Amino acid sequence: MTVLVGNEPLLRDAAVVLDEVRTRAHELIAAGHSLTYLAVAGRCWGAIAIADALKPEAASVIAALRARGLRLAMVSGDAPAAARAVAALAGIDDVLAGVLPGAKAQAVRERQAAGARVAFVGDGINDAPALAQADVGIAVASGTQIAIEAADVTLTRGDLGSLVDAFEVAGRTMGVIRANLFWAFFYNAALIPVAAGALYPIWGVRLNPMLAGVAMGLSSVFVLANSLRLRRIPSWVAPGRKVLAAATGSIVSGR
Repeated sequence: MTVLVGNEPLLRDAAVVLDEVRTRAHELIAAGHSLTYLAVAGRCWGAIAIADALKPEAASVIAALRARGLRLAMVSGDAPAAARAVAALAGIDDVLAGVLPGAKAQAVRERQAAGARVAFVGDGINDAPALAQADVGIAVASGTQIAIEAADVTLTRGDLGSLVDAFEVAGRTMGVIRANLFWAFFYNAALIPVAAGALYPIWGVRLNPMLAGVAMGLSSVFVLANSLRLRRIPSWVAPGRKVLAAATGSIVSGR
C-alpha cells in the first residue's frame, strides 16, 4: 500500500484523483492557505490546510517602504492562489509564486540584470540562495541559521518595523559619510595652503604651528560631532503599536 503526503503536483504525478476534495481545497487556497494532501492507495483521503498569520504591522511596513520609493515584490514557494491572497492583505501587487529555492535566486538575478539593486528579506532554508545572491540579504533572527549566515544583515527582533529602521539608518549613514568627506576635503584644501604660507607673500599672513594643530584637531571634532547625529534617528513605530522596533543595520521579500 502506497501512502503519499505532499502538494497537488506530487499527487497529480502519481495519478491520484483529487475530485473529492477539490472544491473545498480551492476554497481554502483562495483564503490564503497552503494544502498538504494525504493519499492512500491512489485515493486522496484529505488535506491539511496551513496558513501563515500576517504580522499586524505588515501592511503599514509595506506602505512605509513604498513611500521611500522602493519597488516591492513577494517571491513564494506557496501555491499561486494562496500567495496572492497573502500578498493582497500585505498590499503587494508583484507576486511570483510556486517557485523552488533556485528560482528565487534566479528572480533576484533577473532584476539585477535589469539594473536594479535588490534587497531580499527571508527567514527560511529555501531563502538562503536568494539571500546570498541579493545585493543586500536581510534575515530575521527568528529564522533558520542557514538564512542568517547567508544574509548580510540580521534583524534582531521579529517586528517588521525594523526593516524601515534599517533603510532609514542606512540612508542617513551614507548621507553623513558623504558630508564628512566633503567638509574634511574642503577644510583641509582651504587651510593646508594657509599653513604652508601661501598667503604670506600677499598679505603677510602666517599660521602659528600651535593654531595649525588646533585647527587640525577641530576637523576631527567636526567629523565626530556630525557622526553622532545618527544617535538621534527616531525608531519607526507602526500605527497603533506601542513597542519601538530596533534597527541593526543597513525589497523583494520571500516567504
